[in-house]
Amino acid sequence: MMAIDYLPLLIMIVLGAVFGAIVLILPAILGPKETNSQKLEPYESGIIPFSDARRRFPVKYYLVAMLFLIFDIEVIFLYPWAAVLRDLRVFALVAMAPFLLVLIVGFVYEWKKGALKWGG
Repeated sequence: MMAIDYLPLLIMIVLGAVFGAIVLILPAILGPKETNSQKLEPYESGIIPFSDARRRFPVKYYLVAMLFLIFDIEVIFLYPWAAVLRDLRVFALVAMAPFLLVLIVGFVYEWKKGALKWGG
């Protein structure tokens, strides 16, 4: 591949960064600067907090978050594979089979262990 093949990706990254900067900077410049007692009051979803925000959470929340990240990252690896699937044909299917097998076995294992159940 030549460097020119990456030009659309570079343009998309630059446009994303510029848009992100505009979205963050423009409201700070043009937005209202008035303050009042209601704006300075802490809130959470419109409700005044009734306990300390630094309380301990059960480990299950962190486990579910880590599982989500692991499976999300593994699924992201499927996108480049799908882009070249037509060019590589059977080789792509054979190469991806162990990856998908590990992904499915891990998912079933977590499912059977009850890590994906909400509540009690």
